Amino acid sequence: MKRLTLLLTLLALSFAAHAKGPDHSQWEHDIQAFEAADRSSPPPANAVLFVGSSSIRLWASLAADFPEYRLINRGFGGSDLDDATAFADRIVKPYHPVAIVIYAGDNDLQNGDTPDQVRDDFAAFVAKVRQEQPEVPIAFISIKPSVARMNLLSNIERANALIRDWSMAQKGVAFLDVAPAMLDTNGQPKQELFVGDGLHMNPKGYALWVAQVRPWLAEHAAAAEVKRDPNAAMK
Repeated sequence: MKRLTLLLTLLALSFAAHAKGPDHSQWEHDIQAFEAADRSSPPPANAVLFVGSSSIRLWASLAADFPEYRLINRGFGGSDLDDATAFADRIVKPYHPVAIVIYAGDNDLQNGDTPDQVRDDFAAFVAKVRQEQPEVPIAFISIKPSVARMNLLSNIERANALIRDWSMAQKGVAFLDVAPAMLDTNGQPKQELFVGDGLHMNPKGYALWVAQVRPWLAEHAAAAEVKRDPNAAMK
């Protein structure tokens, strides 16, 4: 009887923890740092917002890669897609961006999420952001294949396919597929694209991302700026 009671107690505690949902508090320091930076140096209006995990945070050449746009980088390392959604009111909503580029997903898979969950988490991010800005264009950079996470390649491929199919059915949502260019002829991640940890990219890796992001920004971010400011095209 005692064993049954203990088992039921453990199950109840497990259910209660699951019901609360993910704990996003570990990122509170990062979000507060963004808010402090905004107070000391207000971010530009009508900017393109880059948000997501460490591949966004470590994109040191971002401003040089897209000099024709005002940019805001709100990547926080190690985060999942649902972390971006949880903090959207603080790292997306205040900026009213003309376009959003998001990268996340490989941490999610590494932490045990299924490809379907990753797709659903991206859909939740889009829904959250569009509560405030119903027509803001959003681009998802496909989950990258990396040397450090070759064990996830099948799940990465599946998640990317699900996100691509979902995005194609939405208005103003794009799927920017960087994965094919990051694989060699044997379908393995190209080591020359990564720094020593095999997970984060070097300039060669980011150059492949720029090649996908730039055409999308040229079409959507510029058009969004003109729409928000009818005189923008004259400036």
